Amino acid sequence: MSNVRPKKHLGQHFLVDQNIAKKIVEQLTLPGNVQDVLEIGPGMGVLTKYLLQHQEYRTTVVDIDRESIAYLQQHFPELGDRIISADFLKTDLSTLFPGRFAIIGNFPYNISSQIFFKVLEHRDVVPEVVCMIQKEVAERLASPPGSKAYGILSVLLQAFYTIDYKFTVHEHVFNPPPKVKSAVIGLVRNQVERLECDEKLFHQVVKLSFGTRRKTLRNSLRTYNLPPEVQALPVFDKRAEQLSVQDFVELTQLVEQNIKQ
Repeated sequence: MSNVRPKKHLGQHFLVDQNIAKKIVEQLTLPGNVQDVLEIGPGMGVLTKYLLQHQEYRTTVVDIDRESIAYLQQHFPELGDRIISADFLKTDLSTLFPGRFAIIGNFPYNISSQIFFKVLEHRDVVPEVVCMIQKEVAERLASPPGSKAYGILSVLLQAFYTIDYKFTVHEHVFNPPPKVKSAVIGLVRNQVERLECDEKLFHQVVKLSFGTRRKTLRNSLRTYNLPPEVQALPVFDKRAEQLSVQDFVELTQLVEQNIKQ
């Protein structure tokens, strides 16, 4: 690899430890005979190098940074037209992949949540995600109910994915070194095709519930003006972090049945 010094862009810190890079790629399992792999933000290709060692993968990379794109085109000519110069968040993924594809990447810290929301939009065609993100965010996503780290994105992602905290990554393996630790997590699609409730309302209920997470659900969801007999139910004595995904589904059903227009 070249001695080109990568620059930081979009809140991204480039991984320079080859052993960690190889270990991240090894986390991919590609369930259900999936061949296509999309790498988000490849930078100088530290993960790309190991992805290409798997000839059974059909690797595509997408990066918004022109210098990174030029570097990849020079050093990984075998990728050809599968080097995409674009903003992942604005990319129409259906034009890149006719079927299902896995996602991998060292996600820029400041857009990791947006990337996950886009993954959720495409959950029917994204059976797996392996990514490195800020350690605090990784812990939040993988946290079970009852944990202080458990939050909105934990619930929304865990509704459709099994999330596994893989390993912690320390600051010194990046250029430039971030001020916080990172972690690698894996998301594998579960068997839930659709939630047994209005999914738009589910998102709203989850967001409102965690919006005032120290309060009981009776207070958090008062905007729905639910009947007193419904608000008297035991679930409304709980706080958001105490509810599982299924609990939130049932709570959404309850709200849907009793909401006053």
